[in-house]
Amino acid sequence: MTTYTINKPAIQLTGVSVRTTNAEEMGPNGRLPQLWESYFGSQIAAQLPTNNGNLIYALYTDYESDATGAYTVIIGHETAEGAMQGEPIFTSALVPESKFLVFTSEKGPVYEVVGQAWAGIWAYFQESEEVRTFTGDYELYDSRNFDPMNTQVQIYIAIK
Repeated sequence: MTTYTINKPAIQLTGVSVRTTNAEEMGPNGRLPQLWESYFGSQIAAQLPTNNGNLIYALYTDYESDATGAYTVIIGHETAEGAMQGEPIFTSALVPESKFLVFTSEKGPVYEVVGQAWAGIWAYFQESEEVRTFTGDYELYDSRNFDPMNTQVQIYIAIK
């Protein structure tokens, strides 16, 4: 897995959401597979004005504490502020301007490479002196070349 550091401006994301924990996601009652189904069924990119509708974000935000506590996941798109007015089925969140450590996964089946990448990220931060801020981390997918059996994903982790 490769990494690099980048500073990114604040962005507004709008999508479908769920609150969960890593412990719940590692068990049989994980909520993220159903959240992805809700995203694909929502047709959100066709319903709201998006900034580059080809990019799909899976945002991890509103952390209770750290990687062991509850957090909210929003799957959706970058939107203009106020774009979701009148659309109560969607959730909106602001990802603050941040410095990110970007991890690029291996290529392979999405359900394998994403889990492997997160395992590598957790191991990295156990050994690294870099500190996560837990202000908003996200997976970034490009739908123009999305093949669920041969995917490569970038994961942006906000750091101090």
